[in-house]
Amino acid sequence: MTTEVILHYRPYESDPTKLPKLAEKAIQDFPTRPLSRFVPWFPHDGSRLPLKPKRSPPVISKEATKDVKWYLTISEHDMKSRSYDCTLDLLEFQPNLKKTKHLIRSYTLNEQTNSENINKQSEKGKQNLKRSWSVSIPSSNCTEKVFPLSKKLQDSLKALNLHTFYRGRWTIEHTICNSQTLEDIWAKLNQIIRHNELPSCNATIQRHLGQIWVFCDVMYCEYVGNLLKRRLALSGKMNLFVHKYGVIFSM
Repeated sequence: MTTEVILHYRPYESDPTKLPKLAEKAIQDFPTRPLSRFVPWFPHDGSRLPLKPKRSPPVISKEATKDVKWYLTISEHDMKSRSYDCTLDLLEFQPNLKKTKHLIRSYTLNEQTNSENINKQSEKGKQNLKRSWSVSIPSSNCTEKVFPLSKKLQDSLKALNLHTFYRGRWTIEHTICNSQTLEDIWAKLNQIIRHNELPSCNATIQRHLGQIWVFCDVMYCEYVGNLLKRRLALSGKMNLFVHKYGVIFSM
């Protein structure tokens, strides 16, 4: 039996006296050691087995077996046809080392430039980002100004069996902004909430819907609604929406 040895060496390892020694060392038999005798942890006299599967093994049809054998044959043939080259990814064995270094350096510079451009775009986007939510700070001063709920709203809550601590949502449409833009209304609303004039409120602007949503507890909803219409100069009807119940009140 003949053995063919292909020796790859680096440019600085071209000493002719050392190359045969490297080849001989590479084809030497690997040292072996005897394996210890396997001793199972369970009784192996064959009388009983400690482990027994609960279910029977799956049954494979003859057609499925043929398909698996055909696939394994094709895969094995494909693997044998490929030639293994251990120098494929080593740069020093490339035909033109200078060109390779130039390509690597160019790729690195391009990656750095692209990352810098992405960072600049993200910073610019952050500067142009408009605030889309606002939350009030809890305070006891506003509760003194809240009047009792109207009879109409009380009847509606009683009919729906709703507690006054349910959260409601006033919807400010762009159609009731009275010649003001939605952004103008949103800026004024943020000032009101920042000065803590709306109890238990948080608000969001839905620019794609042309709406502003103001959330509050139902017990404060009439006070909040009246203040919004007066301070924001809104003209038209606002609806109070409660999750799962829809519009329960309008003003």
